Amino acid sequence: MTPDTHPVLGLFASDHGPGDAERASIMSQVGSFLARKGARLVCLGDEGDVPVPLVTSARTAGGEVTLIAAEDYVEPPALGGVVVEHVATREARLARLAALSDLYVALPGSLVSATSLYLTWVRGGGGPGRKPVIFYDHNNAFKVVRGYAADVISNSVKNYDRYIQFATSTDDLWSKIGWLVDQGATRL
Repeated sequence: MTPDTHPVLGLFASDHGPGDAERASIMSQVGSFLARKGARLVCLGDEGDVPVPLVTSARTAGGEVTLIAAEDYVEPPALGGVVVEHVATREARLARLAALSDLYVALPGSLVSATSLYLTWVRGGGGPGRKPVIFYDHNNAFKVVRGYAADVISNSVKNYDRYIQFATSTDDLWSKIGWLVDQGATRL
């Protein structure tokens, strides 16, 4: 990936449920890391579920963040400087995130973030939409998905690694993003 390439990453994260503090820490680390690398981040702000640690850490590191939120969403002062696009329906918000993103990054989170990732991927055209997914597999958070990819997807989808990747560290995450861009797996 050339140094002037700034991919737009659709990030899916949630700090709800067990492990809130650890998820918040992961979001902060990933947000600041990706912002320092020059990636532009796009996140959902659905039903008050905003990945605040991700957004604030990316902004603090000088990154560009766009939040796709409901029409009635009111930005808190802590999110100053974040571009917020107000979109009426959840379906339209998912489609907008898909349209803006070059590829998707899933962080350990909740079923809500996993569902949003899947629905956005579908709205973006699925596999033929050429928008791969990278799972940040911190502490084997996506062990089941990794097993499914190895056992089922790898045997049924040619070049499946252009659609799904797993990263175990932030450096590995950036390496996978670069590899996918270099392989032409995204629309960049």
